[in-house]
Amino acid sequence: MVSTIAVFGATGRTGRRVVERALSHGLAVRVLARDPAKIVLADDRLTVIEGDVLDASSVDKTVAGAEAVVSVIGHVKGSPATLQADGTTFIVNAMQRHGVSRIITLSGGGLRAEGKDKPKMADRMIRGLLKVLSGRVLADAEAHVDVLKRSGLEWTVVRGPRLTEEPGTGSYRVGWVGGDSTTKLSRDDLADFILTQIDDRQYVWDMPFVSGR
Repeated sequence: MVSTIAVFGATGRTGRRVVERALSHGLAVRVLARDPAKIVLADDRLTVIEGDVLDASSVDKTVAGAEAVVSVIGHVKGSPATLQADGTTFIVNAMQRHGVSRIITLSGGGLRAEGKDKPKMADRMIRGLLKVLSGRVLADAEAHVDVLKRSGLEWTVVRGPRLTEEPGTGSYRVGWVGGDSTTKLSRDDLADFILTQIDDRQYVWDMPFVSGR
């Protein structure tokens, strides 16, 4: 069982929830933050490293001592077009140096799991809109998957639909785009699922889609 994780993207709305839940489950957590003041939690098991995911030294310090990695980095205004792919590359390199094999990352439903997704017309329309309105973000997500596939690590890409601030229910669907998937999910439930994947090997080398009930 994993006892220490490294989290990238910990100051984001989903990342904060991942860190809170990890600590409540008794895990030690190492986080990387450009502005450590944004990490408002106080816990003896929480280690905050100041730095950027695009800086190899900062990433290396964060991964050192961890047994698994959770990356929920995402684009914000002014982010480089290749933020996720480049950040994932630095994370993967650090994991390989430190002998860490398990990584869970986060992406959206616009990313396709070929041969498993069965998108409905509405899903195709949403993906089409994403390509038009957020084409560079989708391209970056696809590129980060390529980085993971070449890494030799035990990766899982968790995909989700539109995320909400509604309280979690503890009940959600896990599967593929289409079928009985829905179009929204609370960040609470998303964070809960991400944490299950640290030790669960069901979706290693896969991209499950998580949605609300």
